[in-house]
Amino acid sequence: MPYLVCSSIVVLERTAMTLTKRDIVIHISEETGLIQSQVFAVVQKTLDQVAEELAKGGKVELRNFGVFDVKIRKARVGRNPNKPETDVPIPARAMVKFKAGKEMKAAVLKLTPKATKKGTLK
Repeated sequence: MPYLVCSSIVVLERTAMTLTKRDIVIHISEETGLIQSQVFAVVQKTLDQVAEELAKGGKVELRNFGVFDVKIRKARVGRNPNKPETDVPIPARAMVKFKAGKEMKAAVLKLTPKATKKGTLK
């Protein structure tokens, strides 16, 4: 599986596929020589710790990767597009927000399509 290294961020080259936890475990296992079950345990514990901290309302900061934070969305009134005269109350709720770090932002920005002379994207 070819990959590009951008400082401490590894960007796997894939086309229209989703990177799964299993893919991460296999990649780390091949790169480090560790057994997949050991790598899976570490990856799972890491994700469990992140989820546990967010469930407590905490903030998780991973340098050069990004910050996970819990934000509360205000209650609001929505509209049913099929019946615009009917208001639908949407209650307040907690949700996870992610803000990418500088290095990840820079790596993702490289995916931006370039505009041609006619204003269309390549």
